Amino acid sequence: MFIPSLYPLALCMMVLTMICWGSWANTQKLCKGWRFELFYWDYVWGILLISLVIGFTLGRTDPNSPDSFMANLGAADGHHLLLAFLGGVVFNIANILLVAAIAIAGLAVAFPIGIGLALVIGSVLNYIITPKGNPLLLFGGIFLVGVAIVLDALAYRKLVKDLTVSTKGIVISLLAGVGMGLFYPFVAKATTGDNHLGPYTVAFVFALGVIACTIPLNYIFMRKPVAGPPVSMGDYFRGRGTLHFWGLLGGIIWGVGTISNFVASFAQMVGPAAAYALGQGATMVSAIWGVFVWKEFAGAPPQSRRLLALMFLLFILGLSSIAIAPIVK
Repeated sequence: MFIPSLYPLALCMMVLTMICWGSWANTQKLCKGWRFELFYWDYVWGILLISLVIGFTLGRTDPNSPDSFMANLGAADGHHLLLAFLGGVVFNIANILLVAAIAIAGLAVAFPIGIGLALVIGSVLNYIITPKGNPLLLFGGIFLVGVAIVLDALAYRKLVKDLTVSTKGIVISLLAGVGMGLFYPFVAKATTGDNHLGPYTVAFVFALGVIACTIPLNYIFMRKPVAGPPVSMGDYFRGRGTLHFWGLLGGIIWGVGTISNFVASFAQMVGPAAAYALGQGATMVSAIWGVFVWKEFAGAPPQSRRLLALMFLLFILGLSSIAIAPIVK
C-alpha cells in the first residue's frame, strides 16, 4: 500500500484533506430545493464507493504484501475492526447532529461550539494516543485555529442580524462537537497494536459504519426533521439524476479527503493529532468558498469584513504552526 515516506508529500495529503473537507458541501448547495436528508443517502454511498476504489488501487500497490488492502482486511482482528466501524458510527451521528444544530441555531452558534469543541477534544485525545509533533507548536496552532473559527462565527453573526439562539440548538451543537472530537481516536486506535488495520482498510470499515448508522438515523430525521415537513423514500427516488450525482460526488470528495488524512496520519513522521488538527483548516476553505464564490458576505458591514480578514490571518498562522510541528523537535 502507498504510504508517504517524505514529510512534504504527507503535508500535501493533509492539505488535500483540508480542501476536500471544506469543499464537499458545495455539492449540496448545487442541489437547490433538495432536502439534506435526501442528499445524505447519496453522500454516504459516495463515501463507500471511493473507499473501495482507493482501497483496490493505492491500497494494493503490492498485492502480495501482507499490508495490501484485502490481506490486511483478512488479517485484522475483531477488536480493530470494531474500532474502525465505531469510528464511522460516531462520526455519522455527530455529522447529522451538526447539520441539525446549524438548522436550529445557525452557523454562528453551531460552528464555534461544534467544530471548536471537536478540534480541542480530537487533538488532545489523538496526541495522548500517539504523542508525535512539537506540543508547543501543535497546540499553539490549535489555539489560533480555534480563535479563527470563533471569529468566522462572529463575522457571520454580524451578517445575520435576526439569529436567535435556543437551548436546544446549543445542546445539539455540544453533542455534535463531542462526537466529532471522539470519532478520530477510534480510527487512531484501530491502526495501532498487533493485527491492526492499515489506513485504507480503516477507511473501508469506517464507511461501513457510516452507512450502517445512516439507515436508521437518517430515516428518523426524514420522518421527524428539525426543519421543514417530513420527507419519504418516495421523494428520494423521484429525484432527478443530477441531484443523485451531486450527492455521490459530495461523498466522494469528502472520502478522498478523509482517506488522505488517514494515510498521512499513518506516516511515521506525522501522527493523528497533527493530521486531524490540520484537517480542521477546512473551516477556512469553506469560508473562502462562501466569501469569494458564493458571495455570502456581499453587502456585509465593515465590522464583519474586518473579522474575516483577522480570521484568515489567524488560520494561516495556526495552520502553519501545526504544519511544522511534526518536523520541529
